[in-house]
Amino acid sequence: MTGYYNLLNALKTHLTTDPIVNTVTQGDIFKVDLNKQTIFPLAHIIVNNVVFENNVQRINVSVLCMDVVNISKQPTTDVFEGNDNEIYVLHTQLAVTNRLYEMLRRGDLYDDLFQVIGTPTCEPFVERFENYLAGWTITFDVVMPNDMTIC
Repeated sequence: MTGYYNLLNALKTHLTTDPIVNTVTQGDIFKVDLNKQTIFPLAHIIVNNVVFENNVQRINVSVLCMDVVNISKQPTTDVFEGNDNEIYVLHTQLAVTNRLYEMLRRGDLYDDLFQVIGTPTCEPFVERFENYLAGWTITFDVVMPNDMTIC
């Protein structure tokens, strides 16, 4: 049974080829060194749970797409946009999540039998720790054939 590995590898391969993504990681987000400036923009894959249904596995996945927000040293002149590129980062990272969803819905990932079921949710986040990070978390269900045998 290689479904779990194949799904992670397919998501990694797609995200690695995205022109806006620099690094792809998976697992516990707290094990990723978010202080390293060179890893961004970052896509991080988390498998939340798996449900076995008849001949398929339904896998609930979250992908966090994030980048560092740059703060200008110039005084704020626009109260709407502020003196950083947070809106731009949110825009580009939403594009990464949208492209991933479309590849699952009707692209190469769909053709490879990784098919999104239902409507995904995208939730923005802005984190101000050592790095000022912004991005989106997309959460969706993927169904794929259950290739487990009973022999």
